[in-house]
Amino acid sequence: MSRISSTLENLKQQGKSALIPYVTAGDSDPGLTVPLMHSMVKAGVDAIELGVPFSDPMADGPTIQLACERALKHNTSLHDVLDMVKEFRQTDDKTPVILMGYLNPLEAMGYEAFAVAAKESGVDGMLTVDLPPEEAHDLLSALKANDVDAVFLLSPTTRQHRIKRIVEAGSGYLYYVSLKGVTGSNKLDVADVESHVKNIKEYTDLPVGVGFGIKDAETAAAVAKVSDAVIVGSVLVKMIEENPDDDDIIITKTSELLADMRQAMDKTL
Repeated sequence: MSRISSTLENLKQQGKSALIPYVTAGDSDPGLTVPLMHSMVKAGVDAIELGVPFSDPMADGPTIQLACERALKHNTSLHDVLDMVKEFRQTDDKTPVILMGYLNPLEAMGYEAFAVAAKESGVDGMLTVDLPPEEAHDLLSALKANDVDAVFLLSPTTRQHRIKRIVEAGSGYLYYVSLKGVTGSNKLDVADVESHVKNIKEYTDLPVGVGFGIKDAETAAAVAKVSDAVIVGSVLVKMIEENPDDDDIIITKTSELLADMRQAMDKTL
């Protein structure tokens, strides 16, 4: 069983949902990323999605687009991101780390080379935003051979036949995008989320995480009631944007929010 699967299964047995934050690697500077990852674990998160900076993050809104720009000013590459995970693993061999990004850097590195390097670095999963399962065979084969889970996105507009195809290709967990739009969107309807998550679960036993639109402890708690994982991104990245030159403030603010979310989620038990 993968580190992702075992973590989510243990939480399920406790009646809990996972708290999974997203940050862009190298934002606001490469030296912040690993300490920030450790601080988030101390705040109570269960896994970490680490964004691979890309010049054209088309599924993301302005907040994460700017995060990629800040990271790329430091020339943060896919190799650098893998090195960050390797450094994180020196003192944390428990917390799952999922890379989230776009296909181009993986193609440039080569699927097999990436999958081998990901495994050696301690990466547990890869979510490639712009890769549909119909075109993912080569990458999926490389990931599977190296015990790296392939995480796929589903949206409110995903049709039934597409859900079937996506859940067959995915492993670890599925990422349900709760809103129509890019990251950082608003107006989360928890009842609608619950309906879609139930529909997805008719086709799979994989855990379903929910992201987009989760900005505070109250929303996190509400989503935790209807999903296996709560995925939080833009609100954390915004804190980095607002304090780009003060790592201590970034760590303090993100830790406080995540701790509040974890506490609120646990109160729903």
